[in-house]
Amino acid sequence: MPRSEDIAASPPELSVIIPTLNEAAHLPALLTDLRRQQGLSLELIIGDGGSTDATPSMVQTSGARLVPAQRGRGAQMNAAAALATSPYLLFLHADSRLADPCLLSRALAALQTAEQAEAGAAGSAGVAGHFRLRFLRSGPGKRLSYRYLEEKTGLNRAHTTNGDQGLLLSRPFFDQLGGFDQSLPFLEDQRIGEQIRSQGRWLTLPGELATSARRFESEGFHRRYLLMGIMMGLYSIGEHRFFTRAPEVYRVQAETGTLRLWPIFRLLWSMVRRDWGVVGTLRTFYGLGRTIRRNSWQLFFFLDVWLRPILGPGRYPLLRFHDRVIAPSTDLKMLDGLVGLLCFGWYMGILTAFFGLTETVAKRWPHRRPHATSG
Repeated sequence: MPRSEDIAASPPELSVIIPTLNEAAHLPALLTDLRRQQGLSLELIIGDGGSTDATPSMVQTSGARLVPAQRGRGAQMNAAAALATSPYLLFLHADSRLADPCLLSRALAALQTAEQAEAGAAGSAGVAGHFRLRFLRSGPGKRLSYRYLEEKTGLNRAHTTNGDQGLLLSRPFFDQLGGFDQSLPFLEDQRIGEQIRSQGRWLTLPGELATSARRFESEGFHRRYLLMGIMMGLYSIGEHRFFTRAPEVYRVQAETGTLRLWPIFRLLWSMVRRDWGVVGTLRTFYGLGRTIRRNSWQLFFFLDVWLRPILGPGRYPLLRFHDRVIAPSTDLKMLDGLVGLLCFGWYMGILTAFFGLTETVAKRWPHRRPHATSG
């Protein structure tokens, strides 16, 4: 089977688009993996958001095409995609790794097969593919938590597909979707993911994509996952003011460090007092309650993953039980309100605990301010 560089003179069958911002430490490994891909010709386009490290020079010497763009993954990927010449596009993050040299040729073949089957069906729609993930970690620990995340990437449920998993689709379908939303410097993957769900269908591609766990490791796994839950909850109910006021909630990889949650809770409290009022707060937490209730399947899925040594691979009996019994029996507005009330109580408990801590600090050390990273 010919290697991609051996057939580079032929028109590219697949354009691989990678957004970068100071990724000199991780991009070379991905470019090496891409050069080892067999069975198809590749076009490599890097959408750079203003790197100040060696990323631009590294791209230029690698033979890939560098496209300077406005900072923000959506804007960077749109700018790079505009110059792609292949009928198919694959969007990858710079810290992705491809261990299988035939991963992309098999993925493209699977997508094309799915497109052909869809074309022969009534009411045909576009198809987009994503990979399962495997996290590359720097050390042991939290094995169950990472296994839960990895297995969840094999699902095609709402809000379970993100940019780390890659996005493979045809140029016409990408144009139909209108490209990536550039209104925020993040969440572009969630937005296009739900557009794909409404206008077409998702396909889990064969094989797996490896990705760095550096964000979880640098920010703290549980802190990052909690913030992701808050972000997706507010995003799902259309509360976008939170993101415009807190653009730092999703820092670029090179800027990550221990995640501070207290500023996030403080911003939410400010919105409760100044923006939402009593009626708006009730409406917001009711919407959050509905979102939490609709995602109750994740608890059952987690139990399936926890019981994996007993259940064996690929079996999800508790998730099926949720879908067949729990979900239809709990689809109640009253329950959404109750869950929203519990969510509000949890949030107020955090605020009370923090303010209790600050008062204690103020009494014992009147000249010191409490540490703002508590949370």
